[in-house]
Amino acid sequence: MNTELVIFDLDGTLLDTIGDLAVACNAVLAVRGLPQHSYEEYCRFVGNGIMRLVERALPEPLRTPENVALVRADFVAYYTAHIDRHTKPYAGIPEVVAELARRGVRMAVASNKFQAGTEKLIRLFFPDAAFAAVFGQRPGVPLKPDPAVVEEILARTGTPKERVLYVGDSGVDMQTAAAAGVRSAGVTWGFRDRTELVESGARHIVDRPEELLGLL
Repeated sequence: MNTELVIFDLDGTLLDTIGDLAVACNAVLAVRGLPQHSYEEYCRFVGNGIMRLVERALPEPLRTPENVALVRADFVAYYTAHIDRHTKPYAGIPEVVAELARRGVRMAVASNKFQAGTEKLIRLFFPDAAFAAVFGQRPGVPLKPDPAVVEEILARTGTPKERVLYVGDSGVDMQTAAAAGVRSAGVTWGFRDRTELVESGARHIVDRPEELLGLL
């Protein structure tokens, strides 16, 4: 395929972050005396940014813009302070990142997580990886599946679309890749299942990180 650039989603693709996301969200719900949620529920809540995570976690009558904004602010503060308590790279991911760098394949991150959290996690868990871009949710930039973040990465790196592989764990990621006109690889070790990836148009499905090297 002669791939020059691999764009990774973050949560559920590079890092297993669901434990810290769940703990942080449950903590801010508990302070308000609201019902908390299970690990499995949070796997369905994530993927569309923190605002949607908070909205989904709140009881439906409380999902007003004002409440969501207040809970989001508390969530971001708690989560940022405890961001690496349970989070870890998926087995095999550090080795794949190192091998991509060794082969001279450029890498980038495109996440719907807020920018400061995205940057902090990459610094913590991939301190030696030279990512060409690390983008999370930023003001004025639409969230995935809008292709804006991918298009920004392509412009920054000067990479033709046909030389790009986009890697993610959700239907949102597969839709993002399709909208951007780049090849997609859906990973099954993340927060969503194979059926969602297939139904969302994944070009490739991989079950282990090392399989990504065979798609280059």
